[in-house]
Amino acid sequence: MTSTELSDIPLGRRVVVRYRLPAGSELRFTDVIGELTAIDPVTVRTAEGATVVIPDGTVVAVKPLGPRPIRTGEIRALELAAAAGWPGTAHEWIDGWLLHAGAGYTRRANSAVPLGAPGAPADLSHDTLHRIGRWYTDHGLPVQLRLPDRLAPPPPGWRTWGETVVLGLDIENFVLPQGPPMVRVDAEPNREWLELHRFAGEDAPAPLPPPPDPAVLTAVLDGEVGFATLGLPSPLAIGRGAITGSGDERTWVGLSCIAVAAPHRRHGLGALVCAELIRWGHNRGATHAYVQVAAGNEAALSLYRELGFLDHHRYRYCAPE
Repeated sequence: MTSTELSDIPLGRRVVVRYRLPAGSELRFTDVIGELTAIDPVTVRTAEGATVVIPDGTVVAVKPLGPRPIRTGEIRALELAAAAGWPGTAHEWIDGWLLHAGAGYTRRANSAVPLGAPGAPADLSHDTLHRIGRWYTDHGLPVQLRLPDRLAPPPPGWRTWGETVVLGLDIENFVLPQGPPMVRVDAEPNREWLELHRFAGEDAPAPLPPPPDPAVLTAVLDGEVGFATLGLPSPLAIGRGAITGSGDERTWVGLSCIAVAAPHRRHGLGALVCAELIRWGHNRGATHAYVQVAAGNEAALSLYRELGFLDHHRYRYCAPE
């Protein structure tokens, strides 16, 4: 095993640690694999959730590993939390699919995701797809599926687009802001928040994008939503947080709608809003955070990875040709 200085390994990184056992043990050394959660003393959380505290002076070598493989059940669990955090204004379960409708505002709020049940994949039969299509027709919308990795393949002959990266963060490994919060978090967005969100911090383009739908933005299933604003009276940066569960004893805060006014970019304001929303979620019981970013948005992906988010899985949209 190649040894690496502990100070060079960020908390949350997956590692293998070799350390000496007490005198008289059958073996001289043993290894533990998991996430590095502390270095004084060296502490590792295993994939099974056990915490191993290694006695001082016994570490022989530490080797960083690649990200832990994500299990299919973990993808389903995070997608369940994300679906509850952006559910649209109407929803219904059909044969393992959770259908969302939100008057056409955003693809996430107007698509069906195959969440199924643990160990039971969503149905892709012709009858199920017909029922999904009829539900969207009844809501005045085209049928549109959202397909996370491994949960369901595209139906034959359907096209896919809009690849999106889902990143996750264990808040235990995140350095939360200290002192009084630097952003205000409200239960509903005000007019200034909606305006900055609509234009993503830019001057009004032509043609104008559709106005945000507050009913979609404030919707959440069995959770809480908050709207962060930095700067008054005109916001410099904004964001949305949604706290929901994933059915596996984890509670997630989903970050979305992060925007910084154009004249104030590259000063860390977006990162500050994200950090404050993570603190807000953590204070309300969130153990993990997630974001969903278009695969081609390198600037946003870089921001979230610098904050400590790790790639979790991807999804794509799908519709009939």
